[in-house]
Amino acid sequence: MIEKAKSKKWPKEAADTFQREIGRLRRMNPQVAEYSVQMNYLELLLELPWNEFTKDNFNLKKVKEVLDKDHFGLEKVKARILEHLAVLKLKGDMKAPILCLVGPPGVGKTSLGRSIAKALKRKFVRMSLGGLHDEAEIRGHRKTYIGAMPGRIIQSLKRAGAGNPVFILDEIDKVGKDFRGDPSSALLEVLDPEQNSTFHDNYLELEYDLSKVLFIATSNSLSTIQPALLDRMEIIEISGYSLEEKVEIAKRHLAPHQRDEHGLKPQHVKLSGEVIAKVIKEYTQESGVRSLDRQIAGIMRNIAKKVAMEEPYNVQVKPEDLHEMLGPTRYEPDMYQEVNSSGVAVGLAWTSVGGEILFIESSLNKGKGHLTLTGNLGDVMKESATTALSFIKAHSEALGITPETLEQSDIHVHVPEGAIPKDGPSAGITMLTALTSAFTKRPVRPFLAMTGEITLRGKVLPVGGIKEKYWPPNAQA
Repeated sequence: MIEKAKSKKWPKEAADTFQREIGRLRRMNPQVAEYSVQMNYLELLLELPWNEFTKDNFNLKKVKEVLDKDHFGLEKVKARILEHLAVLKLKGDMKAPILCLVGPPGVGKTSLGRSIAKALKRKFVRMSLGGLHDEAEIRGHRKTYIGAMPGRIIQSLKRAGAGNPVFILDEIDKVGKDFRGDPSSALLEVLDPEQNSTFHDNYLELEYDLSKVLFIATSNSLSTIQPALLDRMEIIEISGYSLEEKVEIAKRHLAPHQRDEHGLKPQHVKLSGEVIAKVIKEYTQESGVRSLDRQIAGIMRNIAKKVAMEEPYNVQVKPEDLHEMLGPTRYEPDMYQEVNSSGVAVGLAWTSVGGEILFIESSLNKGKGHLTLTGNLGDVMKESATTALSFIKAHSEALGITPETLEQSDIHVHVPEGAIPKDGPSAGITMLTALTSAFTKRPVRPFLAMTGEITLRGKVLPVGGIKEKYWPPNAQA
């Protein structure tokens, strides 16, 4: 241990601590319980990569090739990584940024971190934070406790054997909190570029430099992340994939991978873009590609069985073969129904599993101007309907609606499929159009869907989630 320490490159503070603690170990009786604790501590000091770093790959064209090969799309993230490397190459030393990739499940956040490590030729470390509720998991226990251990950050760096790995903090939005402490507050020191050069682990009792580590956090949502923690990270949003992107991902990555996993060769099975598109539209409903990967695995299992049993089959899978391989279709995209009556408008809805169309129906009955809303609507959606009606009342003259019609009509707005909760501000323009159509007795133009929040001034605010609201082409709109 002493010989190993002589060749170790480490800070003066760590070297002094080692010499002091080894002196204590020499004076200690090997039979006492504290002897093994002291041995474990000294071994940790020796095995930690204090000033040991892997050499970065500064061939930026090669890095871009690796990232493009491993992941289709995700241009914003790739550009950010290349910018960081370019500055690192020119400056020689730079505090690593703390990136947070936010997006729906299955879009490739974690695998992107693995690709970044491969492209940079750095070590890769992944730490899942889902359900973590003990602060000691981050900062470690004090040495005086029985069974004390360093935190998982220090343990991971010890395993990596380098002080500058790509460190994935998975599911940062699912960190728990209880009487044992608040891990998300402990992460503030880890994920602050100004503080993490002097990270303090309770077990180590020394400051450790984390500023060379490239931390990449992943999250499905920003709403549950502590605001102070959110402020320390650079947020990069990864939206869901469109149909065309999913087809390309399946052709380039998923199908070849599943084919190899099932012991098949390229001559055993061929999947066309048409077949993959049918699988996406009728057997999956998601923003990412996990479910698509499982369905492709189902096709490969079916082919593998036929190859193994030497049964005749079509090498080129056809759309009509999918019923036999995957069973009946699971999802039917909302078929557009051309509505010639007034009072009906079509909206675009965002869901966590992709886009859907939403029919909003309104009708007038004789009454005293009351507004009734049905269809399992949330508070925000109810407010949109009230705002839309107020706008119509304020501009009734311009819209050609008489005051008598407004005063002597009860208005009923209904959104079908009442079993499904619906909320969000983006239905505002659709509500306004449906109500205006009902009052003026003019049908809305067919094959037109809309999205956007409405204000009392009649402004339509900018909308988000356009890719998620993308409607499958087979919906015949």
